[in-house]
Amino acid sequence: MAETVVHLVRHGEVHNPGKILYGRLPGFHLSSRGRSMAARTATTFRGRDVTYLAASPMERVQETAAPIAEVTGLDIQIDPDLIEAGNTFEGLRTKGFPNQLLNPIRWRHMTNPLQPSWGEPYSAILERMQRAVAAARTQAEGHEAVLVSHQLSIVMVQRWAAGKPLAHVSRTCNLASVTSLTFNGDTLTGWTYDEPARDI
Repeated sequence: MAETVVHLVRHGEVHNPGKILYGRLPGFHLSSRGRSMAARTATTFRGRDVTYLAASPMERVQETAAPIAEVTGLDIQIDPDLIEAGNTFEGLRTKGFPNQLLNPIRWRHMTNPLQPSWGEPYSAILERMQRAVAAARTQAEGHEAVLVSHQLSIVMVQRWAAGKPLAHVSRTCNLASVTSLTFNGDTLTGWTYDEPARDI
């Protein structure tokens, strides 16, 4: 049976001068650097056997998927399962000063980091991402598929593939990175990680 490869691409850098946690909020687009990142990562799929391309509905992800569509000649399918993780802190400034998470009114959402209590459960994120991967594997059986998504959503797949607990501290899923899953039938046989735009 021919192998099927499903590539998970994280979106490029977002224009976010207010440094807020934008989550699923609309209106956040790639920065000029983010567009360069997306273009660089797209070149890695030129000439590849990619037969299916899907992306989260968020603007930054659609913009990252656009150059991939150009090099592969594929239409972008919108898959809601590839969406950003839900987060109670959407719209808040969470880095630098003032960090709104320092307000005690927010602390009630931080009681269980293993779930996590401030947002969509890790298990729910993995479940929907596995649906998206399974759908892509079916659509591209014997070929390659590209799914463009978000950091935490991809990290959940990485940790599942590595046999690690979903709860974590560090994340290896940088901007415009590519996590590639190889399947023989429906069995995962290996995975790799690359950062084609690391020097941008």
